[in-house]
Amino acid sequence: MTQAGIEFKNVGKRYGGERSPLVVKGISFTVPKGSLTTILGPSGCGKTTTLRMIAGLETPSSGQILIDGRDVTHLGPAERNVSMVFQSYALFPHMSVLENVSYGLSVSGVKAAEILERAHAAMSAVGLNGYDERLPSELSGGQQQRVAVARALVLEPSVLLFDEPLSNLDARLRRSMREEIRGLQQRLGLTVAYVTHDQSEALAVSDQIIVMDQGLVAQAGTPSDLYERPCSEFVAGFMGEAMLFPGQALADGSVQVGTLRLKALHPVQPGPIKAAIRPEAWTVGQPSEGGLAGVIAKKAYLGSIYELTVDTGLGPIFVVSSDVATDWKLGDAVSLNLPSRGISVVPA
Repeated sequence: MTQAGIEFKNVGKRYGGERSPLVVKGISFTVPKGSLTTILGPSGCGKTTTLRMIAGLETPSSGQILIDGRDVTHLGPAERNVSMVFQSYALFPHMSVLENVSYGLSVSGVKAAEILERAHAAMSAVGLNGYDERLPSELSGGQQQRVAVARALVLEPSVLLFDEPLSNLDARLRRSMREEIRGLQQRLGLTVAYVTHDQSEALAVSDQIIVMDQGLVAQAGTPSDLYERPCSEFVAGFMGEAMLFPGQALADGSVQVGTLRLKALHPVQPGPIKAAIRPEAWTVGQPSEGGLAGVIAKKAYLGSIYELTVDTGLGPIFVVSSDVATDWKLGDAVSLNLPSRGISVVPA
């Protein structure tokens, strides 16, 4: 049985008195030891409060929190062996990189020789060799992010927490930093809880994703589980901007959506359903090719893709097409088809 790095048991949190509403509503989940779990959801869903409760920066109003099997529900941050990397990095501007990374050890009374050895090891792990004397103001955003990670790593925590760590970086740097964080986590076997509102970031780095909605866990599972087998309209819409279409599951296992007869990705009971179809799932062809007839109402060229809005009998459908060789024109008649691998279905 996989050991739990973090375990929440019916944890609730409210600010204020007993009559105040719960921000987190009695949630339970497990982060397996040595894995990376992303807590994902829209603003105000309770994900940052959940992360702060793991860190000990907030105390639960109810329930129990365990780290490595130990009850830490009422312990402070210093008693938990947990390190947190904040969105703002929170570096000391007057301290060098080495001093920033060493700070947590120096206030803990660790001997100078060990501090230096551990600080250099942490800096090496994040690619900061030779940056000892630089000040934060002399570093790029990505380098400051690495200093913040090294400062957390040097404490050798049981659990490493990230709160929206990439939101201050540009798109290209975000991609390279998320790869570094994932590589570091896998190389060192760290238990990581990672908060973001960015679905593509969550899909790229996670062993497990926990989607939160209004203080509750809407669904937890692997990235492919949540993307291909959402359990609700909310999860389907949140993971990859799926559009939902009313349809009917038939006795032979197929699904009827408008004029389209489709295959479901997983077994579904006959009756009314909603088909969750993502923009990139559609293929755009000539009207003679069958499928769902439509007319191009909007288009945007983004270099590697076209974003199209196609007016159809099912209403306007947003489509992302990688076929940039075709010069689509507004008013062109087209046909929308779906590949044979199947579609996600949620209860109606």
